Amino acid sequence: MDPVISIRPLLAVAVAGLAAAAVLFLRNHEKLRDAISPLAAIAMFAIVASMAPTVLAGGTVDLHLFEILPGIAFAFRVDALGMVFASVSSLLWIMAAIYSIGYMRHLNEHAQTRFFACFATSLAAAVGGAFAANLFTLVIFYEVLSLVTYPLVYHHEDEESWAGSRKYLFYLMGASKSVLLAALALTYQIAGSLDFVAGGLLADVNASVPLLTVVYFCYLFGFAKAAVMPMHAWLPAAMVAPTPVSALLHAVAVVKMGVFCVLRVVFHIFGAGLVDRTGLGLATAYLVSFTILMASVYALTRDDLKARLAYSTVSQLSYIVLGAVLLSPVAMVGGIIHIAAHAFSKITLFFCAGSIYCASGKRNISDMAGIGRRLPWTMGAFFVGSLSMIGVPPTAGFVSKWYLALGSAQAGETTFLVVLLVSSVLNAAYFLPVTYIAFFGTEAQKDPAPVREIPMMTIPLVATAVLSVLVGIFPDYFLALAQGVVK
Repeated sequence: MDPVISIRPLLAVAVAGLAAAAVLFLRNHEKLRDAISPLAAIAMFAIVASMAPTVLAGGTVDLHLFEILPGIAFAFRVDALGMVFASVSSLLWIMAAIYSIGYMRHLNEHAQTRFFACFATSLAAAVGGAFAANLFTLVIFYEVLSLVTYPLVYHHEDEESWAGSRKYLFYLMGASKSVLLAALALTYQIAGSLDFVAGGLLADVNASVPLLTVVYFCYLFGFAKAAVMPMHAWLPAAMVAPTPVSALLHAVAVVKMGVFCVLRVVFHIFGAGLVDRTGLGLATAYLVSFTILMASVYALTRDDLKARLAYSTVSQLSYIVLGAVLLSPVAMVGGIIHIAAHAFSKITLFFCAGSIYCASGKRNISDMAGIGRRLPWTMGAFFVGSLSMIGVPPTAGFVSKWYLALGSAQAGETTFLVVLLVSSVLNAAYFLPVTYIAFFGTEAQKDPAPVREIPMMTIPLVATAVLSVLVGIFPDYFLALAQGVVK
């Protein structure tokens, strides 16, 4: 099927960029400024959705803007893998935009104009990366995303925020300025191009295995947003940011950009065949399995709810990479679907953490005894999101974990099947006690302050919880896209 040439990929990016400009322009008109983000989110989602039929039919939507050097162009290509990331990002931006308005207004946060402008720009960068036709374009948007989320991390401008944001920038920019640029240069030297190619750009090149191994691990650690240990410390440090930012970082844009880039490298730069021949897939599988289990152990030890969710994210991201590097078609489908499953579930959990904080001022799980009886919608949604993270049917997390488990068996790698089972037990161990304490725990003393649901925050978190279940019951859209990647 010939590619469809269209300006729509650029329009999807431009909508969010123009929204950021409009937010700055309307900074003195609070209600109009706040209305920009939800409207732009709906417009972006509509543009992304309009390209889905072409991609589901096996085609692509292309737009070539200009060439920098031979084999290096600034260009867009909407394919099945990019559509998974863009669909999730654009849909959840609608929920996050509504939630953010409620959060920022309730706490009367400062610098709201900067917050909403950076928030919109970050989604422009995420969708731009999703639709990148080559590594050059992808890395441009990757770096923009790192820079524009930096002000979101230091939003509170206190000592803790500055420390967390410095670590955030050091990991994300430091890694990309060193090993990631080295990987790009070596790839261009070897292949004479940075384009994404079905089956792998480097699949048939004449290069030594040691050189290819160096290039591969430069990508794996250079894309530090994927949070593969030891490149994970930035993620818990970023928890100093407001909760809507945490939801953005951990569910929608930043971490998903990281694992998305790794999948691009595995599928379209190296290719499954080359990853298998060099033994890089098995080596990566052991590395990310360590991350899956160790991050889960860290999560068990954290009393701060957002910190527990942060380490859970470190663990869950490596499920996606594990599915890709197991190289069996079923496992690869499971890894790709987990992009969506984790996004819907984890944004729900972070939304709930923010709702609890806004309603009660509580951050620590040990202080949340009985809060579920006063925030039933919030804690009910938290329970649903937890079930999805554990992998209980009929949630989205069950679908992706089922495919990952089947894929491990298909690949003949029972070790990683055990890793998946053990990690799911650990997921239950650090998620279910939160719900139990909230609904069945006994309060030490009656809190005199009223604790009640905040509608503008509760509605989005209930909606994302419902989506977590709906994607589990009706996974056909994401399954079709994932199968289109691995066919």
